[in-house]
Amino acid sequence: MKKNFVSTKDESVRMFNNPILDAVSRVHYTTPLLIFVPVVLYNLYQGIFTYQLSWLQIVGLYVSGLFVWSFAEYFLHRFLFHFEPPTEFGKRLHFVTHGVHHDYPNDSKRLVMPPALAIPLASAFYFFYVYIFGGYDLVAPFFAGFITGYLIYDMTHYALHHASINHPIFQALKRHHMVHHFQEPDRGFGVSSKLWDLILRTTFRIDTVNQNEEKEKTEKVA
Repeated sequence: MKKNFVSTKDESVRMFNNPILDAVSRVHYTTPLLIFVPVVLYNLYQGIFTYQLSWLQIVGLYVSGLFVWSFAEYFLHRFLFHFEPPTEFGKRLHFVTHGVHHDYPNDSKRLVMPPALAIPLASAFYFFYVYIFGGYDLVAPFFAGFITGYLIYDMTHYALHHASINHPIFQALKRHHMVHHFQEPDRGFGVSSKLWDLILRTTFRIDTVNQNEEKEKTEKVA
């Protein structure tokens, strides 16, 4: 994906001529919380009271869902959102799904996934996991963890662009994401975590260059 940066202002470009489509492409950052926190709570309720799973099962499956989300976040960002087919329609589709965010990275109304995309994706994942697990009982706490991971991702993404938090972990994630935006958009696909970038070796080349430069400076001083 070529760098196609346009503006760092909090401005929102029109994507669709149809006013309804354009309106649903914009979303307040709290919208995913309003939609999906009840989904998390309902699935936890199902696991505890309806399916009467043990606490060990619930905690284990919930944490597993969080972990699987971390990979889904990386996979979707790298292979779906950054996939740009060569046709004009493909380029347009890419712009609508993710390119617009790279052109207008601080557009506060397009920093979390709109429900028109999030709900179908979540539904597809849910029924995929039902098929994998062979039923609904074990999926309930697992899916609760998976959706919690998604919410962490969405809220982290918004915060990286619009929050001022001085904690070193947050600052490290922010630098990671800003390098992805402005210097190496073909690397650094993790947003809420660097885990899969480290495992799959898609960390930034610029970090290696900086480390080598610092090493050379240190050696010269010594």
